[in-house]
Amino acid sequence: MPPPNTLIAVVGPTATGKSELAAQIALRYDGEVVSADSRQIYRGMDIGAAKPSAEHLAAVPHHLIGMADPREPYSLAIYLRQARRAVADILERGRLPVVAGGSGQYVWGLLEGWQVPNTPPSPEVRAELEARAAQIGASALHAELAETDPEAARRIHPHNIRRVIRAIELRRTAAGPPAPMRKEPPPFTPVIIGLTLDRAELYRRIDARADAMMAAGWLDEVRALVESGCSPDLPSMSSHGYGELARHLQGELDLADALRATKTRIHKFARQQRAWFRADDPRIAWFDASSSPSAPLSHLANILDAR
Repeated sequence: MPPPNTLIAVVGPTATGKSELAAQIALRYDGEVVSADSRQIYRGMDIGAAKPSAEHLAAVPHHLIGMADPREPYSLAIYLRQARRAVADILERGRLPVVAGGSGQYVWGLLEGWQVPNTPPSPEVRAELEARAAQIGASALHAELAETDPEAARRIHPHNIRRVIRAIELRRTAAGPPAPMRKEPPPFTPVIIGLTLDRAELYRRIDARADAMMAAGWLDEVRALVESGCSPDLPSMSSHGYGELARHLQGELDLADALRATKTRIHKFARQQRAWFRADDPRIAWFDASSSPSAPLSHLANILDAR
């Protein structure tokens, strides 16, 4: 068994096999998986969010999968509160928490102990900022954020318009100047495993998985969400694929164009993930996802045996 208060995190770009490796680690070390994926949190987003397979869900307890209503607001602050509660419960029962996901803010917020204010959204401010973003563009809005909250601007990619808007919204609705990001040491010791692929192979896997998702009924999944009241303008529907397929259902995009745009967005997302999980980060032990799957498990065994 791993030493007490150990946490394993499996990180890296999308389509590298993080869910599969996390399940293998949990099976080997009597663990439970805690998702760190900003789309797997939503109910009804199963195919397009690449949720763990039914076999993995049956074999290993998973947390923070399909528990949020996609029509309701969800934030980093809510995620951190729920994830910390799940990790504490797993540790108290003497089991191993295995965090798996590619949402950089979720992962580092949990591992680094970020203290994020749970400020409710302001629909008026958000609508104003969305209109301004459409007028001046994402990069210009990010530059405005950098003028008032440089620390937030450093954390958020300029093209992640939804998070840029949220950061400016928080700045405007807060009383006084923005406080520096507080971090409190988490009550666990993380061991971080990273999975990576060369760009050509990663893009090939992304495209093949998108095709497989379509064959598995992704379009019908989006149709069901829209019919249940999920507007394409909701934050939950901003994930790659859901918005594009919703626009196809509304007659705005040809299906082939929607799928092509989806693949392009996922390629871009994977590049953004590399910025969150850097190849030169000494905290992360990187492994090629196309090589032997036993390599990260052997490395993990050596690390845990040495503690």
